[in-house]
Amino acid sequence: MSKPEIAVFADHDELVKAAAVRFVQVVTRAQAERGSASVVLTGGGTGIALLEQVRHAPGAVDFGRLDVFWGDERFVPAGDAERNELQAREALLDHVPVDPARVHPVATSDGEYPDPVEAAAEYSAAVHAHLAEHGAFDLHLLGMGGDAHVNSLFPHSAAVAEEHELVLAVTDSPKPPPVRVTLTLPAVARARQVVLVVGGVGKADAVAQAVGGASALEIPAAGAHGSETTTWMLDEAAAAKLP
Repeated sequence: MSKPEIAVFADHDELVKAAAVRFVQVVTRAQAERGSASVVLTGGGTGIALLEQVRHAPGAVDFGRLDVFWGDERFVPAGDAERNELQAREALLDHVPVDPARVHPVATSDGEYPDPVEAAAEYSAAVHAHLAEHGAFDLHLLGMGGDAHVNSLFPHSAAVAEEHELVLAVTDSPKPPPVRVTLTLPAVARARQVVLVVGGVGKADAVAQAVGGASALEIPAAGAHGSETTTWMLDEAAAAKLP
């Protein structure tokens, strides 16, 4: 488990630009060292703004040698604007030459796996297959809610307490929509580098508790660690309660 590093930026715009640069650096280094790279994307306003910036960040990502996963997904129909996949495609993936076979979205609620448990099992199979071949994800991006949730791992939930399974269906999310598919903390730990990108004064208390070593059951973000590095990228507002 890696010790968290902290990087603070003046405002949200600078945070997003720096996170996009970090994305490109991690991916290009992994591709140079291992021939390909893998990323786990996050949704939310900051996560999607980050992907928009990746289109313009300096560097030479070979998108044809990039595997793309999602940390969680809202279990809604295809084409629903709430889907993290759709937002990521509009922000980045539709604008770069990705290999469709290397983009691994969660099933939709109106697709081949209309049961969220079956959808989670199908996604788990894809995750396990990737890890069996490559050993780890290269980068897992995470946003964080004001309640300190990451992916769809909410405080005091069964999902955040999971110690073995890499993917779970969530049917009682306190944040709508209630049904989701999520990677767990054991899956987060299978990433070489974990980067939490968090902005806004409303996140400051949760950031301070997470960085301070709170219980992951109470503060899920506290349990997010990469095998090599864990980095909190924050704007000044989100970092305001740090010592």
